[in-house]
Amino acid sequence: MNTTQDTVTPVLPPLLVKPGQAVDWQAETDVAVVGWGAAGACAAIEARAAGASVLVIDRFTGGGASAMSGGVVYAGGGTRHQREAGYDDSPDAMFDYLRREVNGVVSDATLRRFCDGSVATLDWLERQGVRFGSTMPDHKTSYPPDGCYLYYSGNEVVPAYRGAHGAPAPRGHRAVARGQSGETFYAALRDSTLKAGATPLTQATVRRLVCETDADGRPGRVIGVEVARLPPDTPAARRHAELDRQSARWRLYRPAKADACRRAAARIERDAGQPMLVRADKAVILSTGGFIFNPELWRQHSPHTTGGLPIGGAGCDGSGLRLGRSVGAAAGALDNISCWRFITPPADWPKGLVVNGRGERFCNEQVYGATLGHAVVEEQGGKAWLILDSALRRKALRQCLFGRLWAFQSLPALMMMLLGAVKAPGPEALAARIGADPSALRDSIAAANAAARGEREDPVGKAPEMRHALTGTLYALDVSIAAPMLPMAVLTLGGLEVDEETGQVRDTGGRGIAGLYAAGRAAVGLPSSRYVSGLSLADCVFSGRRAGRAAATTPRQSAPAPSKRDASCP
Repeated sequence: MNTTQDTVTPVLPPLLVKPGQAVDWQAETDVAVVGWGAAGACAAIEARAAGASVLVIDRFTGGGASAMSGGVVYAGGGTRHQREAGYDDSPDAMFDYLRREVNGVVSDATLRRFCDGSVATLDWLERQGVRFGSTMPDHKTSYPPDGCYLYYSGNEVVPAYRGAHGAPAPRGHRAVARGQSGETFYAALRDSTLKAGATPLTQATVRRLVCETDADGRPGRVIGVEVARLPPDTPAARRHAELDRQSARWRLYRPAKADACRRAAARIERDAGQPMLVRADKAVILSTGGFIFNPELWRQHSPHTTGGLPIGGAGCDGSGLRLGRSVGAAAGALDNISCWRFITPPADWPKGLVVNGRGERFCNEQVYGATLGHAVVEEQGGKAWLILDSALRRKALRQCLFGRLWAFQSLPALMMMLLGAVKAPGPEALAARIGADPSALRDSIAAANAAARGEREDPVGKAPEMRHALTGTLYALDVSIAAPMLPMAVLTLGGLEVDEETGQVRDTGGRGIAGLYAAGRAAVGLPSSRYVSGLSLADCVFSGRRAGRAAATTPRQSAPAPSKRDASCP
């Protein structure tokens, strides 16, 4: 793990205000949205559409993990782009598939609303300026090349995941862009936020919630936030913005440098941030992302995954989770850390075998990368090998060199095959070199080869077209969570518990906390059990719009605390 606690936003206990107590508010709004990624943008747009004034607050300059993502939205049920590509899909088929991935982390009723509204959600995104396409890649891939904008982004084509609603349909809708699409996807939502009339307050860190006390003097309704803001257009603000850009640039390739940038940015926030109080007459919405850059929370909830490579925005330090907890909020699914081990592309790698430390197969190699990663980490102690033979290796090398792959796909694969592979003339010799049980590895290969020849069913359910009989020289690639060549990417999935009808945050007794809502990865949502590509962004849109609508229709404070000065949005 390459992150330290001094990158984390300090969260203070709530500021308690007695009913009728005068407060020196520096700004006022109906709805304060904390975090301006995809979820925060969608919340702000919907709240403005419902007539509320909105102040959207961001620790940096907006975007968060959404802008760094692949810009993929999981959508189906018969979208225009699915139809143009020649695929039939229905809300029932989408629901049937996603139930296997969601695993009850949200109710069937919520999942049904998501699926039934998916076509309309994609149409809504297009009205905000996001463009999608219908061109499919030639092979199953972790992320499609430029020019391809629709693909199988989960386990849809894996035999065990196929339902009773006909042929599987692709549901990964990638925003049209040159290069990875996250920045373009987010830019459309950012522009739509501003066109809707929301007011941004950037380089502003929310340090605590402001609550009106109840009859017993305890935190009651959330009525605002305390912010530490960097003075605009100052050397500190410019340096802070540059550090955020550098952190995003180096997060995957030089994580220690990215961590140093996050530390330096946090120091500037602590030293130069100027306090201000923002009153929210209707509600506060927390949309601050996950907590993968909070080492204390990460170690507490999933210590066995800390050998992976954390991914996310610099603001994914659990500030929303901690703000909610400071006023008694409940949290869920915090131990669900998604670990990604993609072995496609190259397209021929899944025709090899994935084995555990003993040399036993345990998972269909066709599965989505987060599904494979989950099996390796949660079921096999984090250790696994991908076994190829010379024929598969040659094909994979050609695919890396000439197969229109992204650099982040081809370069690690080339390094693993050319520099990191363990080579041996047969199963027993390979087992000796990787510390596996010779008989276990020999039997695993023999059973898979028999299935490839059509003599038996594949032991882990691999489709016939993906089977291959391994012969001759064998190669083992380390695909463990902490593999030296390529550790697994990891991100958090859990967050605050919310009412699934409104997004209102619940306390530990299951009651709603007045004036407080949450969305995106700050809340428990659709991807909080198992991640598939596009489901997190789709949930940011779904839960962000839900929270924005509900917050905007929340009754105003019945007896608002008077201000010591005339205040308005900055």
